[in-house]
Amino acid sequence: MKGKLVIISAPSGAGKSTIVSHLLNSSLKLEFSVSATTRKMREGEADGREYYFMTTGQFREKISMNAFVEWEEVYKDHLYGTLKSELERIWEKGNNVLFDVDVMGGINLKKIFGTRAISIFIMPPSIEELKSRLIKRGTDTQEKIEMRIIKAKSEMTYSDQFDRVVINDDLAKAITEAENLIKTFLL
Repeated sequence: MKGKLVIISAPSGAGKSTIVSHLLNSSLKLEFSVSATTRKMREGEADGREYYFMTTGQFREKISMNAFVEWEEVYKDHLYGTLKSELERIWEKGNNVLFDVDVMGGINLKKIFGTRAISIFIMPPSIEELKSRLIKRGTDTQEKIEMRIIKAKSEMTYSDQFDRVVINDDLAKAITEAENLIKTFLL
């Protein structure tokens, strides 16, 4: 029997990565599904750990080989996708797949896997708080932050397409809520 899937999505800066990191260190037998991407590797990242980094050409070749469960062009030539081989690798170890994906990817994965997956949307407390978090993170230019805010406003309108919404206004509370939702789902 194949395992189950946990899908966590959120606008950039909502605290998704922090929550996902905690879930991976919990006792829930979750393993991170490493996505493929064409975006540039950031300092401290490693190929095969945060992402499988590919050129646009390599990514498009994998698309033509039907190697992805799902994929999306998030921004022009910024492609992200889930390799079928990655899910098989995790299930063969007896673990459940944990997805840390953008909002459209989360919606697509839920449509593909249906009741085998739970989808959780991490909602920032407000756009103002989200902007503050992105600025504090210090990884993006002002222009990129504005682009992310515009995208976040749009993404937040899709939250009702997820099984559950967790508002991250208190990180400890948001982590506990997400963990409890997943425990219930996996049982």
